[in-house]
Amino acid sequence: MVNGKLLAQMFISGANNLYNNRVLVDELNVFPVPDGDTGTNMSMTANAMAKALLEVQTESVTKVADIMSFATLRGARGNSGVILSQFFEGIKNGFSGLHSADIKEIGEAFRSGVK
Repeated sequence: MVNGKLLAQMFISGANNLYNNRVLVDELNVFPVPDGDTGTNMSMTANAMAKALLEVQTESVTKVADIMSFATLRGARGNSGVILSQFFEGIKNGFSGLHSADIKEIGEAFRSGVK
């Protein structure tokens, strides 16, 4: 089972990984024009979330998901950051009402993010 603290650590790690690979993601964006800032904008958005998650002291995955969603929306940079924030809004909805989550519930929350 994953609790809120572990979920926060997982997403902080993911934000760090995105930061470390932001230039690669920048180079992937070629449509409709190669603007070269997609990875940078997504990284800045994810870093806003990571900063908020560093303060997390809750065991509730619902509360952590609420923090992730709010922080990415407030910290969204560029179109890719706004799209990323909507992904986290969906994840938040998928974790709604859960104190902890098993692998099936995590998968369902991610599917909710994709929708």
